[in-house]
Parts: sequence; C-alpha cells; structure tokens
Amino acid sequence: MEFADRVSEEEDTQWDEALRSRRDAVGGNTPNSASSSFSSSPFLSSWLRREKGADSDDDDSDQAAGDGSCRSETLASAQNGALPDPSEEKDDVSNEEAGEGRVELLNGQREAKNPETEDHEAVNQEKEKIDEEVADQSEETDNLELATDDSANRKAENGEEEVEEEEEATSQQIQMKRKLDHPPDGRPFPSGKKHCKGSGYLSPACLVPATPTTFGDLRVANGLSAQRRRVNSGPPPTGLQEWLHTFQAWSGPERLLALDELIDRCETTQVKHMMQLIEPQFQRDFISLLPKELALYVLTFLAPRDLLQAAQTCRYWRILAEDNLLWREKCREEGISDLSRRRKSPCASPWKSAYIRQHRIETNWRSGEDREPMVLKGHDDHVITCLQFSGDLVVSGSDDNTLKVWSAVTGKCLRTLSGHTGGVWCSQMSSATVISGSTDRTLRVWDAEKGECVHTLYGHTSTVRCMHLHGNRVVSGSRDTTLRVWDVESGRCEHVLTGHVAAVRCVQFDGGRVVSGGYDYMVKVWDPESETCLHTLQGHTNRVYSLQFDGVFVVSGSLDTSIRVWEADTGNCVHTLTGHQSLTSGMELRDNVLVSGNADSTVRVWDVRTGQCLHTLQGPNKHQSAVTCLQFCRGLVLSSSDDGTVKLWDLKTGAWVRDVVALQSRGSGGVVWRIRASDTRLVCAAGSRNGTEETKLLVLDFDLDENRQKEAE
Repeated sequence: MEFADRVSEEEDTQWDEALRSRRDAVGGNTPNSASSSFSSSPFLSSWLRREKGADSDDDDSDQAAGDGSCRSETLASAQNGALPDPSEEKDDVSNEEAGEGRVELLNGQREAKNPETEDHEAVNQEKEKIDEEVADQSEETDNLELATDDSANRKAENGEEEVEEEEEATSQQIQMKRKLDHPPDGRPFPSGKKHCKGSGYLSPACLVPATPTTFGDLRVANGLSAQRRRVNSGPPPTGLQEWLHTFQAWSGPERLLALDELIDRCETTQVKHMMQLIEPQFQRDFISLLPKELALYVLTFLAPRDLLQAAQTCRYWRILAEDNLLWREKCREEGISDLSRRRKSPCASPWKSAYIRQHRIETNWRSGEDREPMVLKGHDDHVITCLQFSGDLVVSGSDDNTLKVWSAVTGKCLRTLSGHTGGVWCSQMSSATVISGSTDRTLRVWDAEKGECVHTLYGHTSTVRCMHLHGNRVVSGSRDTTLRVWDVESGRCEHVLTGHVAAVRCVQFDGGRVVSGGYDYMVKVWDPESETCLHTLQGHTNRVYSLQFDGVFVVSGSLDTSIRVWEADTGNCVHTLTGHQSLTSGMELRDNVLVSGNADSTVRVWDVRTGQCLHTLQGPNKHQSAVTCLQFCRGLVLSSSDDGTVKLWDLKTGAWVRDVVALQSRGSGGVVWRIRASDTRLVCAAGSRNGTEETKLLVLDFDLDENRQKEAE
C-alpha cells in the first residue's frame, strides 16, 4: 500500500511539473486544458473527492499546498490565473494549441533522458509489474497480508476508524481487480478497451426490446431502442449543468481524457448503465445499409424457416423477406414449380404462399394430426380389385362388374360405370379417361365425367389381367398368353405380341418398348411396332408377379422369392436381389431406388445399380401380415397390408414414421387391398374377407388446412 501511494504521488508531481513548464512557456499562465477544466468544475471536483475517499476539503487543500500531489486543486488554481496578453507571447502559442498539446508535452517529458525521469520510468515499470502480479491469486493474498501489517502500524498513529475505512477500500479494489482479470462468465474483455472499475463488459441481451429506431446512419438491430434512459434519482447534482456546458466546449481529445477519468471512478452499476446506453447505438443493421439487390442476395443463404423469423424483425426486413424472387429460388431448391393450385392468401408473394403450402402438406403427412378420413361406401361387400385417381376424381373397380367414380372433395359417388359382364380386374386412368379390363375378356374406355362407355375393345380370348397406359396407347396382357396394343381414341387394336406360353400377369410400357412377365417364369422385352421380342429374360424359377421398367433397368419379382435386375438394352441380369422369404407382390422404382413389398410382411429398399439392400422396413412397427401394395410419395414410402394398416416410412433412413390408416378390425380380418397416393391425397381401398369390415374407400387430404376443413364440415 505504501508503494502504491508513492506511485500516485509521483504521478501527481509529474503532472504539476508539466503544467509549470507549460505555464512558463506561455507567459506564466496555465492553459485551459482538459484536465484543468475537468477538475475545476465544482460538481466534478466534489464527486472526484468523494470517489477517492477524501476525508474533508481541508485535507485536500493541505495536501495540495504541502507537496503539490493533488492534481485537481493545482490545476484549478492555475486556471484561475490571468491569461497572457497575446502580444507578450514570444512563441505565439494560442490557448487552444496549449490545451491540445498538454498530453503531448507530458509524454515528451516522460521520454526525456535525465536522472529524474529515469526514476519515474523505473517507478512506472515496477508498478506495471505489481499490477500483473495482482492477477495471480497467491500475490493477492500476499498483498492482503502486507496491508494488514501496514494497518497495524497506522492504527497507532491515525486511529482505528480511518485505517479500517482504508482497509475496506483496499479490499474492494483487490476484489474488483480480480473480477476484471477473471470475468465470471469466462469471456475475455474486448480488445482495445480499457479496463475500468466495474465489470467493464455488458451483454446487450439484458436490454428491454422496444420499437426499432435509427441513430444517425445506424439502424438498431433486434428491435432494441437506442433512446436514452433517464435515471430517476431525484434532482440533478449541483453544478451538473455547468460541467456539461464546459464539457461541450472542450475539443475531442479533451473530452476523451475527461471520459477516461470519469470511467475510472465509476462503480460497476454505473458502468453497466453506460453500456446499456452506448452498445445499442453501435449495433449495425447491415442489411438496411446495403442496396436491395445485395440484401436479397445475402438473404438467399438463409433457410426458409430463418427467413420467416427474419420477417418479424422490422418492417424493412419483412419487405425483403417476402420478395417474390427470393421465394421462387427457395421453391426451386425444393422442387416446387406448380402455382396453379395456389389459394387466396394475404401473403404478398405467391411463391412464398406455395412454399408454405408445401411445408404444411409435408408436416401433415409426417405429423398426422388425427383427422378422420373421408369414408366412401360402395360395392357392397365385394372386393375392390383396382383403384385409380386423377385430380379430384377417384375410380374404383370391383368384382361386382362395375366401376364407381367418386368425388375426392365431397365423398359422393358421382357415377357408376356399368357394362362389363364379369369382374373388373385392372384399370388405368388419365384425366377423365378410364380404361378397364375384365374377366369378360374385353377392355372398355370410359368418359368418367359423363359416365359413358366410349369404346369396347374386343380381341382377347381370356381374362384381361393387366394393362399399362402411356399417352394415347394402352397395352393389355391376358391369360390367353398374348399382349395387345390399343389406340385409346379410336379403340383400334394396333399390334398383337405373342411369345409367352402361359398367362401374362404384369406389363410395363414406356411408349417405345413393352416389358411383360408371365406364369411361364419368363420376362420379355418387345418392340411393339415390329411386334418382335427383343429379349427373353430367363432366370426365375417360378411365376413372375410384378414388374418395374424405367427405360434402363427391368426389375422383376417372382414367387421364387427373388428379385432380378436386368439391363433393358442387352437383356443381361446384373443383380439378383435376395432377402425376401415369399412372393414379391408389389414394387416401385424411382431414381434407381427400388422398394419391394413381400408376402413375408417386410418392405425392402434397394439400390438397383449396386444390388445393395439399403433398408429393411421392419422392427416393432412392421406389418404383421402380407404387404399388398406400395407407393412412393414425397420422399416417403407408403405400404398397405392384410393386417389392416397403411404405414408411412422414411425412404432415406428406413425408419417407421407412423401408421396413416389403422382399421378398427385390424388383426381380425380387416384388409387394405389397394392404395393410391398423390402429393396431397391418399386413397385406400379397404374391406375384409370374413365380413368384419365393410367395403369402402378412405380418402385423406393432407392439403386441408383448418379453415378449409371447417368449410368442408
């Protein structure tokens, strides 16, 4: 403590010497410097004395007169002297230059090489060394012990009360030093900032949100107000206004010096208050400072969810975040291109509305708020053998010889298509055109909107078991072992493909080539124009029940439990996929990813390029009976089963998402025979084989928001 007092006295003496030297240079008068004016203010002078723990004004006066160590009183007395006459100034130095050069002069004196200044430099170096050592916990303990010993000696000289007050002040200073060097949150102080008494660092998170305002060219971010907060602590101190006027008259360097001295004497709460006022003014909203084109470019790097949150920041950000081109880019990234079904929305950007709609649909698929499906009852207790839907129309075919056209919006049966004399076993649909195949050996072309039969296609000599529509042509396969190519508009048979020696069970048509699979264990690739078989794909050891063809690969599923991948151009078998234990009843192929459903109750995901099984969709939530149908939808896989459920799986991870449909009679006879899905709807054909569940269609609309649901109800 004695050493610290000695350093303080040496610094004060140095200030006085600098002022006396400057006074001699300008004619014996002290310039109106920052420090002199700053300390001469009655308000600030008394405030500084109170902060430094002065006992009385008399003590300060005695100390200034005795050793010249009180810088404030010395500068004040120097300021009260008469200003020199400009004509008597030998160097023509103005008062303003003298004030601004005061710090320069002091620094020059410190750098002067003479024995006296060298002593001061040694003192300063020793002081800096002690400050570094104070940061260490052990050195702090030593300082406390030294202070205790020193206080014991001074108690006898000055009395116990004064020494106890000094001890308390010393303890507080050491604790504050520890807080400054070791912040409680572990964050370093910002570089370039001077440590002052108090925390010296304040997070703006404690600021109260308010209406966004501007401060010069700076816009306050996050809605934090830059307006000054007034402290209601009674009437202002005496001399405050006088000091403020004096402060305004000072130059920039003088103000900085005054603020530096002021902060050094502030308490923690006072520093925090200043930070609350200052920090919001330097929080730049750089987006508002950029040209609109650049601001929009920056926002393109935000995820859509972040864009929606950014729109809540302020009005200008909302305008940017709803830019139509910005949201068009987000829709392009997500593969959203259809605005035709966009409904009325208060949103200014139609592309934003489209994105939000798709996000809502995705959420409805996955989260599955338990909304009751629309129930379409029909076909009595007969089996629904085929199911198609297009737009708002759903068409179901049954072994009761009829097809029914339903509205997916109202759930009403619009028309019943009658004409077949045998059960309907297969169908295809494009817009309002429906083609059906029956056990009566015919195909019929229907206008679903009018309910009329447009053409009856004769030619097959046995049950029409399968068909595939592409454009204006449909290829049908029959138990008579032949395939026929028909023109839908004219109803004319264009080509007959013969070569199978048993019933044709499945067929695929891409507009150029036809692929067929039959009960003769063979898969054939045809050129329909020349009516020739290009390749006969042999390898299965039992009936072929399912096919997929994407123009490059042919994938066939058989009762022999295997799945084979063939090259369509060469006819070579490139992979044999094994793992299923029974008949592969259904498959879906898209982007080289194959999903297969099997009678062993499992669903598997394959990579047809490598032949690798990516996922087996099973586990505690797997189907409990044979898989009857599969569908791709929005990166998801839908599977139906004889166990009376429709399950949703994540295609990428193979994880079970949820049960979309679960019949009340599941596990006791309820069956989901067929499913068809679009991006927004799922249609299920359900019933039972023992009468426990009536035959019906279930329609789930995932594009149904709360408002439209209320309207529909």
